[in-house]
Amino acid sequence: MSTAVATAAAAPLSDATLARFAREVAKYPAEQKQSAVMACLAIVQQEQGWVSSESEKAVAEYLGMPPMAVHEVTTFYNMYNQKPVGRFKLAVCTNAPCMFAGGPEALKHLCDKLGIEPYGTTADGQFTVQPCECLGACGDAPVMLVNDRNMCSFMSNDKLDQLVDGLRRAED
Repeated sequence: MSTAVATAAAAPLSDATLARFAREVAKYPAEQKQSAVMACLAIVQQEQGWVSSESEKAVAEYLGMPPMAVHEVTTFYNMYNQKPVGRFKLAVCTNAPCMFAGGPEALKHLCDKLGIEPYGTTADGQFTVQPCECLGACGDAPVMLVNDRNMCSFMSNDKLDQLVDGLRRAED
C-alpha cells in the first residue's frame, strides 16, 4: 500500500493512485471518463482495503461526476467494502439457488466457527463473513467468494472448515 494513501478515512490520493486512475480513464472516450468509476473504486479498495466516503468524493472529483453517483455504485455492488474488513472477506451467496442448496447454513456455520455474526470481523482482524447476492455459479451451490476474487464451490461444512483452517495456516 502506498504511504501517501490513507489507511482509514480521508487523505488526498497518491500520485501512484492518480496514475492508475489515468490508465483506466484512457480506455474510454474523453466525454465518457465516468465509465471508469468501477475501476477507480477497485483501485482505491486495493490500496486502502475499503472505500471511505472521502475516497468516494475524491473519485467523483477526479471523474467529474456527482459524489452521490459514485456512492450509488459503491453501495450497489457488494465487492466494495464500505468499512474496514478482515484480511479474508468471506462472502457466502444466500440468493435463491444457494439458499435452497445450503447457503444460509454455510453462512451460519462460518459465523459459528469464527464466533462472529454476519458482517462481523473476528477480534484478530483476520476474517469478515457476510452474505451476498448471486455469484453466478448456481449449479455449484452453495458458493462463496474469498476476498472478492476466489470462487469456492459446493461448500459443505467440511470444506468450509478446511478453507478457514488453511487460510489461518497461510497467515502463520
